[in-house]
Amino acid sequence: MQRRARPVNALLLYPPFPDTFWSFKHALAFTDRDALLPPLGLLTVAALLPDSWSLRLVDLNVEPLTDRELAWADLALVGGMQVQEDSARRLIERCKGAGLPVVAGGPLFAYDHERFEQVDHFVLGEAEVSLPPFLDDLAAGRARRLYRPSALPELAASPIPRWDLVTPGRYASMAVQYSRGCPYGCEFCNVTALFGRRPRIKPAARLLAELDRLYGLGWRGPVFFSDDNLIGNRRHVKEDLLPALIEWKRGKRGMPFFTQASVNLADDAELLGQMREAGFTTVFLGIETPEEAALLEVNKKHNLGRDLAGDVRTIHRAGLQVQAGFIVGFDSDTPSVFERQRSFIQRTGIVTAMVGMLQAPPGTRLRDRLEREGRLTGGITGDNVDGTTNILPRMGLEALRSGYRALVDDLYSPATFYERVRSFLQVYDPPAVRTPLTLESLKGFVRSLYVLGVRERGRRQFWRLAGWVLTHRPRLFPLAVKESICGLHFRRVSRCRIA
Repeated sequence: MQRRARPVNALLLYPPFPDTFWSFKHALAFTDRDALLPPLGLLTVAALLPDSWSLRLVDLNVEPLTDRELAWADLALVGGMQVQEDSARRLIERCKGAGLPVVAGGPLFAYDHERFEQVDHFVLGEAEVSLPPFLDDLAAGRARRLYRPSALPELAASPIPRWDLVTPGRYASMAVQYSRGCPYGCEFCNVTALFGRRPRIKPAARLLAELDRLYGLGWRGPVFFSDDNLIGNRRHVKEDLLPALIEWKRGKRGMPFFTQASVNLADDAELLGQMREAGFTTVFLGIETPEEAALLEVNKKHNLGRDLAGDVRTIHRAGLQVQAGFIVGFDSDTPSVFERQRSFIQRTGIVTAMVGMLQAPPGTRLRDRLEREGRLTGGITGDNVDGTTNILPRMGLEALRSGYRALVDDLYSPATFYERVRSFLQVYDPPAVRTPLTLESLKGFVRSLYVLGVRERGRRQFWRLAGWVLTHRPRLFPLAVKESICGLHFRRVSRCRIA
């Protein structure tokens, strides 16, 4: 069907993030970058819009939205995640004040969309299938308020994101996506409700086209594979993706990769070797807890019966730095769990340890169960580490809050944090990634030595770590400084964000 005849001026808007664990706001202050990642979802939506439309994308994390842009637009398309709800509401209100129809999509609006009364049209689910019917109806003048996907799309037809709509140099990392979905059914996670249990993949050649586009733009910095679990379809990753990436990387500089995976990555030495050779340097794991009773309780069965600490060491020695998520507040947890979590994180040397209180997001089986039990207290903020929960915990809310506060304070105190960095660097065997030295990185390095080594609390611990690294593992000194900068960010966030 012929879509809207006259050209449309469409404004794609991404609300600002609050200062959270993953914003890296205080770490980015050492660079010339304004945000960690661009809005990959909106860039993909932009590639699905009609060629006749004129598009502008404003990421309010890197630039302001002007009245002139609002006056230019015929339509506003707003995306976002749960943690952006407050800023998204303000943004929608501003668009409506300017007389713009608002179309909304993304995880923020996937559930309870009726709470956003000012939104004119909701295009929910994956845009590859839910956006075309909306565009057809809009062109015919009969657009409905709600569009839901009729199926989960295969990703071969997903377009190359419209990188021309952003300035890559404003970001610390770029992002691509190879697959959607996760084969596991953790009770507290809504990934499978949103994207299914069968990981759907892009052909490797299709993904390489995206990397070619970024490389052609001059990008040499990190690239995030934003998959829910990169190894969810292990056979395709080993036989299709990684061999193609290894070949593509030959002769190229920079562009280290990082991603998310499951702990059983440690079981496959061949897979670890391929990831290292392909240029992966970091992987985020959902470890959650070393307590088997808690893992069983929330159906995290693929973490059961494992030497989780040994798994982390295996991955570190293979050249991938482990970042990990942890949770306290399971029904089986007692007040002693905080010390056991602290001990596990310290001895494994997981520098970036995101510890949150258990929450029950919309769309999860955990939320359904606790609603039946009368143990829900409202919605979630989407901030993993703000010290809030929408659950009435078995151990008691005050015991959970005080234990959590003490755990996070200890984990990111200078003495504990720098000890953990050293533990990590003792076993880490980094891959060789040729990253060009830039004036920006040199300036950030010099500034970090002043801030961390002179001005900040913990300077003695910083210089003690620096002396050890320069003596024992001098090649890793830049990485030690980088991790120290991240630790500064985590300390500041934990002080201002945790209730």
